[in-house]
Amino acid sequence: MDIFRLIQDIKNHLSLSYHEADRWFDKDSTILNYQPTNRGWTVQQILEHIYLTNFYLLILIEKGSKKAIKNSLDLDLESEIKNYSFDKEHFEKVGEYGAFEWIRPEHMEPKGELSLREIRNLITQQYHQCLNYLDMMKNGEGVLYKTTMTVNDLGKINVYEYIYFLSLHTQRHITQMKNNQSEMTKN
Repeated sequence: MDIFRLIQDIKNHLSLSYHEADRWFDKDSTILNYQPTNRGWTVQQILEHIYLTNFYLLILIEKGSKKAIKNSLDLDLESEIKNYSFDKEHFEKVGEYGAFEWIRPEHMEPKGELSLREIRNLITQQYHQCLNYLDMMKNGEGVLYKTTMTVNDLGKINVYEYIYFLSLHTQRHITQMKNNQSEMTKN
C-alpha cells in the first residue's frame, strides 16, 4: 500500500468536493431557496446540513487523529501500513445521492439558524481542519486507529477513511443540489 498516494488522493478528493460545494454559495437566492417538488431540502438547507455533518464527523476525526498519533508511539507503523489495504469500492456508494437509505440523526438536520456567509466560513474552516489532520498524520499514522461507522454498514474504518467519508458525503449532496437546480430550471 502506498500510503502517501492514498493521503494525496484523499486531499485531492477533498479539494474537489470542497471547491465544488463552495461554488454553490455564489448562486442566486432563487436557486438557493428553491423547494423541490419532493419537499426535500433547499440548496441553502443542504449546505447547512453539510456543515453540521462535517462538524460531528470532525469531532470523531480529531479524537481519532490524536489516538492514531499516540498509537504510533507503541505500534509498528511500517508493519501496519504494509498490512493495510484501502477498499475504495466499499466507500463509493456514500458519494452517490440516493444509493442507500439512511435516516440522519436529528442534530444533523438544518435549522436555518445560520446565515449563508456563516455556513460558508464554517465549511471553509472544516476543509482546512481536514487538511491539517492529513498533514498531522502524513506518515501513515491514520491507519492506527479505527472507529465504527454505521452508515451503509461500513464497519470499522480508520481516520483517513473518515476524512474520505466526509468528502464523499459532500459529493453526495452536490448531486442533490444539482438535482434541485435542474428541477427548478425545468419548471
